[in-house]
Amino acid sequence: METLCDSEGSNQCPAGGVGVYNPGYWGMNIEEGESYHVVLWVRSTGAVNLSISFTSSDGLNILAASSIVASSFEIQDWTKKEFILKAAATDHYARLSVTSSKKGIVWLDQISAMPVDTFKGHGFRKGLASMLADLKPAFIRFPGGCFVEGVWLRNAFPWRQSIGPWEERPGHFGDVWGYWTDDGLGFYEFLQLAEDLNTLPIWVFNNGISHTDEVSTSTILPFILDILNGFEFARGPSNSTWGSVRAAMGHPDPFNLKYVAIGNEDCGKQYYRGNYIKFYYAIKLAYPDIQIISNCDGSSTPLDHPADLYDYHIYTSASNIFSMVHKFDNTPRSGPKAFVSEYAVTGTDAGHGSLLAAIGEAGFLIGLETNSDVVEMASYAPLFVNANNRRWNPDAIVFDSWQQYGTPSYWVQQFFRESSGAVLLPVTIQENATSALVASAIRWSSLEDGEDYIRVKAVNFGSSLLTLDISISGLPVGSIRSSGSKKTILTSDNLMDENSFDKPQKIAPRATAVENSGTDMNISLPPHSVTVLDLQLDHVMHSAI
Repeated sequence: METLCDSEGSNQCPAGGVGVYNPGYWGMNIEEGESYHVVLWVRSTGAVNLSISFTSSDGLNILAASSIVASSFEIQDWTKKEFILKAAATDHYARLSVTSSKKGIVWLDQISAMPVDTFKGHGFRKGLASMLADLKPAFIRFPGGCFVEGVWLRNAFPWRQSIGPWEERPGHFGDVWGYWTDDGLGFYEFLQLAEDLNTLPIWVFNNGISHTDEVSTSTILPFILDILNGFEFARGPSNSTWGSVRAAMGHPDPFNLKYVAIGNEDCGKQYYRGNYIKFYYAIKLAYPDIQIISNCDGSSTPLDHPADLYDYHIYTSASNIFSMVHKFDNTPRSGPKAFVSEYAVTGTDAGHGSLLAAIGEAGFLIGLETNSDVVEMASYAPLFVNANNRRWNPDAIVFDSWQQYGTPSYWVQQFFRESSGAVLLPVTIQENATSALVASAIRWSSLEDGEDYIRVKAVNFGSSLLTLDISISGLPVGSIRSSGSKKTILTSDNLMDENSFDKPQKIAPRATAVENSGTDMNISLPPHSVTVLDLQLDHVMHSAI
């Protein structure tokens, strides 16, 4: 930054000085009373007097400020400067400014501004991470799918270059989605997020294949060694070569990495199977407990290579995904289990996240739940989108600089968050029932109130009101309490209704108490809806189930 004016003389700088500013990603959310950690690197051959400030979106009002006053001797080499700025006012679209009224040249690099108050103190935005935590995820798959591959291998996600001090990370161009990333959210941060969420990390790594170019199996060894180093970084002792790097970043204990996916959607590529086998046996030799996920679909025919799980992706219309409720009914009951790592309704049915999409996905999820002996895990994709930069529609959670909301698909996830570790109960639907109805039942225990419940989930994909007669057999009389149960419904007036920043819960679960519940009852299922019935079990009687 070169300042041509000065604080005195004939060419004086305007009040407040001149300089540069950055609005971040469509504005920085600066809130009154909150503190922000600002870091930058500075170098100059002369003395400097810089003002570092948060200003309003139009630059006219200062929200918080500090300064750098230093001699040329103090900053002749790159020098790190840090500040804690406390905001005196709020602007959801603020910008960070660096200004000067002193003539001279200053070099600036790696300027960062972060809230002090973040999720578990590790830099993640609290509102977004809390929405993720509310889903009670059993795992988090990272760093992505196509993002891992790149259009070209030179732009694939480089785990090794995404660790260490942030200012030393070179960053890379994510050519699949068309943006530059500084990799501040790198391998270490994803592992830390999984730990903070008390969930298992699933690492998807590049196997020498991009969308365009591939490394042949005969020359894949350097890629394998690189991935083994990644395992050592995540799991190795703190005195190992790569484990010591992790320890230096603040995490001496190993991360709980147990699952990896070799590649993403690469099964049909020329060198995938050959590369996969090389990776598989090298990983199993060094880390025999690691569960390895293949890109090849084993839902219809057995895999021709060893794997612990296989990946399954589906993006389709609402009616088609609903019709896939029986997709895994005839899958072989032995061998690798399915990991449905990407599913969603897309296209005209989805919009930016419609009720129609969510209802179709709920039916599909019931199919996965009732086939949980062969489907081990499932995850909606994509997870987050900035409303100012939609590269894909729809997404589960939408955000901007200061606010966020869940799409109807996000709320459907809430209905299934108790399923992990629950007991699946058999459900029979009469043969003359409409094909627009699917249902499942589980027994689960609530950590919030310590009570046990039977949860019945029913999806009405049709346009007519349905009455569901429920008869629960095999329970002693009095097993279900007459009070303490509830019914929760997700629906709306229009199939294509969506949530928004103005109406973030236009489509969200609505719960009501259910009185006189028992083993025989009936409930109404509104058109195009997901209904969840939680029947509270009597403490004395429920053990008989």
